[in-house]
Amino acid sequence: MRGKTALLGIALMVLCAAVIGNVTAQLPEESKDKLIYVFGTGKVTTTPDQAVIVFAVETEHADVKTAQQENARKMDTVINALKNAGIPARDIRTAAYSIYPVTESDSRPFGDSKVRFYRVTNTLEVTLNDVNRAGEIVDIAVANGANRVDRFAFTLSDARQQEFRSQALTAAVAQARGDADAVAAALGKRIVDVKEVNVGNNYIPMAYDSRYMGMEKAVGSAVPTPLEAGEIDVTASVSISYVIV
Repeated sequence: MRGKTALLGIALMVLCAAVIGNVTAQLPEESKDKLIYVFGTGKVTTTPDQAVIVFAVETEHADVKTAQQENARKMDTVINALKNAGIPARDIRTAAYSIYPVTESDSRPFGDSKVRFYRVTNTLEVTLNDVNRAGEIVDIAVANGANRVDRFAFTLSDARQQEFRSQALTAAVAQARGDADAVAAALGKRIVDVKEVNVGNNYIPMAYDSRYMGMEKAVGSAVPTPLEAGEIDVTASVSISYVIV
């Protein structure tokens, strides 16, 4: 009996040694490369080729159905005017819609919850591929019933974003390599390879013009709304580790 127990103990010891040996054999060797870690950013300045305008039609009435119908009529007029101005239907979309009961307590701290009137708001987002028409389109929308401009921004189309992102990334890599070369030379080393590259998120800003937000331009005014596209910057970043000897 003691002999069998001894044999079993030896077998378990051999099995454990085998398992430990397998685990140890699978551990990766530590890299012996000498590395320089650098971070680079690139920027490309360009002019926007797209404008995004968010209009709203807001109506109020004591009867919710009347407020809703009046709002629908006005928004239909705005949409038809935009389409007649050459804006494709695919570039016009409803961004938000709400019906809100305004009560006595909304205007007086100790008022009751009796509904004074209903506020209906229909919000429309319009994308323009001709930024030079931005002011004209604002005027058309307001003249046909839009009584709010909630947001206005100049930006880049998807195709132009990709084009300038590539240029910004090229500039970021060039900056990173320049910094790495300078550091390596100062250390008396030279770069022989790239170990790892990580690409950061790009940033496409939107240039806002808030001069007319929340304001209704006087219908029939002879002065067009001035909206200038200006310039925007596209940026990108990379982090790179270089092997030196």
